Amino acid sequence: MSNELIQNHSIELVETLNQNGGVDKLLKPLIREIHLFDTYIAGTTHLEDPSILLQLNPQESLKLVREQNKFDPNAIVILDSSNKKLGYIPEKDNIVFSRLMDAGKALSAKIKSIQKKKSFMDIRISIYLVDF
Repeated sequence: MSNELIQNHSIELVETLNQNGGVDKLLKPLIREIHLFDTYIAGTTHLEDPSILLQLNPQESLKLVREQNKFDPNAIVILDSSNKKLGYIPEKDNIVFSRLMDAGKALSAKIKSIQKKKSFMDIRISIYLVDF
């Protein structure tokens, strides 16, 4: 028996399988989404193309990706299924999620509701831990 440490590459495996269409076939039955928190998408008024928000649907799955950001070291950007930027996890909510992601945990989000306000879109989301 070896005393070597084994590095977990589950995130890289999921990304590779997802690019090749293998996640739905192979891993979907093994994936559990554990609800962690409800929040909203911040920064929607600063998008280059805000029309992308009009194409969103309730229950749509979203990607969460860590971002190097000079204003917020814990920044997590929210992307749609086409990898278009929708905004961010609010700074007041992102510290625990950024630590989980930095530790190799996979997180995702789903849209709960979309409401047009006077000058912005209020998009409520649920954040999930993707567990294998």
